[in-house]
Amino acid sequence: MRCPRDTLGSEIGAAMERAAYERLRAAHLSAVQGALDDHVGRLDWSADQLHRHRDQALRSLLGYARERSPFYADRLRGLDLDALTATDLASVPILTKAEAQADWDAIVTVPDLNRVTAERVLNEQTWFSYTSGDRQVFSSGGSSGVRGVYVWDWQFFVTTACLAWRIQARDERRQGPVPNARLAVLSAGLPPHASTPLFNVPTAVGMQTVVIEAGAPFDEVLATVERHAPTHLVGYASVIGRLARAALAGDLHIRPVRVSTNSEPLLPADREAIVNAWHAPLYNLWGSTEIGVQAVGCAQGSGLHVCEDEVILESVDGRTLATCLSNRTFPFIRYDLGDEITMTSEPCACGLAYTRVADISGRRDDDFMYGPHMVPASAFRHVLGTDPRIVEYQVVQTENGADILVVAQAGVDDLSPALAKAMQRFGVASPIVRIRAVEKLVRNEGSGKLRRFVPMA
Repeated sequence: MRCPRDTLGSEIGAAMERAAYERLRAAHLSAVQGALDDHVGRLDWSADQLHRHRDQALRSLLGYARERSPFYADRLRGLDLDALTATDLASVPILTKAEAQADWDAIVTVPDLNRVTAERVLNEQTWFSYTSGDRQVFSSGGSSGVRGVYVWDWQFFVTTACLAWRIQARDERRQGPVPNARLAVLSAGLPPHASTPLFNVPTAVGMQTVVIEAGAPFDEVLATVERHAPTHLVGYASVIGRLARAALAGDLHIRPVRVSTNSEPLLPADREAIVNAWHAPLYNLWGSTEIGVQAVGCAQGSGLHVCEDEVILESVDGRTLATCLSNRTFPFIRYDLGDEITMTSEPCACGLAYTRVADISGRRDDDFMYGPHMVPASAFRHVLGTDPRIVEYQVVQTENGADILVVAQAGVDDLSPALAKAMQRFGVASPIVRIRAVEKLVRNEGSGKLRRFVPMA
């Protein structure tokens, strides 16, 4: 049994650790603010400027990775970097998530960090700790549910935060500051997921921020958001969508001037609810713990603008490959993200020269295989995501159908025939679809995300 003196000592030690973290965190946020002007200025770059910067950054990254990482020393051997451009990346093998985790120690470029050390940092992490080398270690199951361990160096966080916020920062500068700005961040809330430190970033001088745990009971989330009355709202798409429906029902009274969604696909039903509830600019973001921020919406045109100055995306045989240009500590080069994207070359109403991708509909992992037959996630979304009675849902694959958990305002058992019919259209004979109402859906304990489609093991 711990005596009071031991307890007091532990509390003092924890308080000192938290204070040290907050001091370093403040310095990190100052670095973000210092870099934000440069990143906002890049939004005016032409396509030629973007591509020149991108190719130079790529050559620099590959040269560094080849010299510092045993994994890439082998993989990039013989590559001529002098005239290399993004189009030459096809000669580099694809990096899978399994490889990245299995070869962790060979990929990392610094001698004082390995997988064992990273796991120890995660185990001892009482907040979003920094290592002795000013790096942050995160764990995430992502949308795939497969755990991974990742490290962000100091500059990578600065760059990623700038990519996440620069379009909103530019728009706010053009329109003038928002009085008494308050940012509510609906994310994991607790370590070790990267979403909290990344999105808990004030975008204007004097902005107050509050982190609200997205996985808490929804009544608590609702009450906390109401109490803080945010002018700016950012967080998981499914949670903000549910808040918007609460606002439309008269259960939430806030008037955000900007809304930003991330970490999950922004489904049409959630987008419609958000727009109708608040009539505020909506900025959707597509990112990952591995790459950081891949693309951001501009709130004017459809789709998302690829962060081409810091990320290279390739669509190869149905796979989306990403190369992150700013993380030198743990390089991801031609990494298979698992998301499906559709590129578009049409100009955007906002005038940005950055290439766009259509809004991310989901991962290949969301599609279910029944023997030779593939049932896409969209078959379930079309039925479940458009029914006004359903607040949230989760689809769990079974051997011959699906078990569906719903948070609903009324019984929805009558949807089973429509869902079975949708599966039959994709070749599944006599599917059994069961629907069960629950009070809440269980989110990932570490990330706070909702895994909407769960395949059989």
